[in-house]
Amino acid sequence: MEKNVTRAHNFNAGPGALPLTALEQAQAELLNFNGTGMSIMEHSHRGKDYDAVHNQAIALVKELLSVPEGYEVLFLQGGASLQFAMVPMNFLPAGKQAGYVMTGVWSEKAYEEAGKLGKAFIAASAKEGNYCRIPAFDEITYDAASAYLHITSNNTIYGTEWQAFPDSKGVPLIADMSSDILSRPIDVSKFALIYAGAQKNLGPSGVTVVIIRRDLLEQANQNLPTMLKYGTYAKDNSMYNTPPTFSIYMVKLMLEWVKAQGGAVAMEKRNRQKAALLYDIIDASNGFYQGHARPDARSLMNVTFRLPNQELEKKFLEQAKQAGFVGLNGHRLVGGCRASIYNAVPYESCQALGDLMLAFQKKNG
Repeated sequence: MEKNVTRAHNFNAGPGALPLTALEQAQAELLNFNGTGMSIMEHSHRGKDYDAVHNQAIALVKELLSVPEGYEVLFLQGGASLQFAMVPMNFLPAGKQAGYVMTGVWSEKAYEEAGKLGKAFIAASAKEGNYCRIPAFDEITYDAASAYLHITSNNTIYGTEWQAFPDSKGVPLIADMSSDILSRPIDVSKFALIYAGAQKNLGPSGVTVVIIRRDLLEQANQNLPTMLKYGTYAKDNSMYNTPPTFSIYMVKLMLEWVKAQGGAVAMEKRNRQKAALLYDIIDASNGFYQGHARPDARSLMNVTFRLPNQELEKKFLEQAKQAGFVGLNGHRLVGGCRASIYNAVPYESCQALGDLMLAFQKKNG
């Protein structure tokens, strides 16, 4: 680890790991940001010092994700869970329907919220088999009159991820990318709206990043409370009210770290190496470790697996805890183990987990 700082092997599903260098910079600047004699948390969001941080964070999102012209980058609060309601509030008018592709719990929650606000339908579902796969493109059913098509790009609980994105043929494509944004390059132009809670790959909890096409903004329902309209944030550069200033500052530091590593291309290379290390051990274990996700749907962010029985799973997790591993318990809907290997999780932590898995199988297999 850098500078001999003892750090846990952090595999938490979210909030997830942050880069040590970003944390150290925040620590160094905590009492005196930019020579002002104040913490960034004490600065007015209308002042020039915070304003520079805010705009740098927006510029870095645009740069690192190659956001085309014609899009706005917004900072909101309420997490992805608020987006589940804001999307249909703004873009699901009476007389239209919105399609939702079911790939896990978070897409279910988004669909349920839409159903409270308008007409929503299931465009495709992988629920049979407990969400171990992603629906094929030809399974997705919707028509040109659909208000939008909603997907969840990565499914933290089940360890599945879209390997490519559907061509929605003119229907606005909306994606919850909370758990894999900036883990690989994406073609933002395919999407009318992307939203992502920051606490997995972009920074800490407390801020949600939204990337929205301006022509979609123009179609939004205007008869909404001010704070529930995307246009409010676009008009005032996400500063209609006080934004989560410290979270946005940390997003800036995280994005600077990603840029220094080589951007989204380098993140994908790094993430594929980490994921391959663990998946190769699972595949070579002769069934001792069993992955939940089908190989063609495996996530680069969340590696989910089971052991032969619950007793061995309990024993493995206890040994992992004693060895300094954090967050390896699987979600109750899948059970077993889950290693969330977001951008800031170092390869060395994955290597240490791989060594533990091999040693545990050798002793207990």
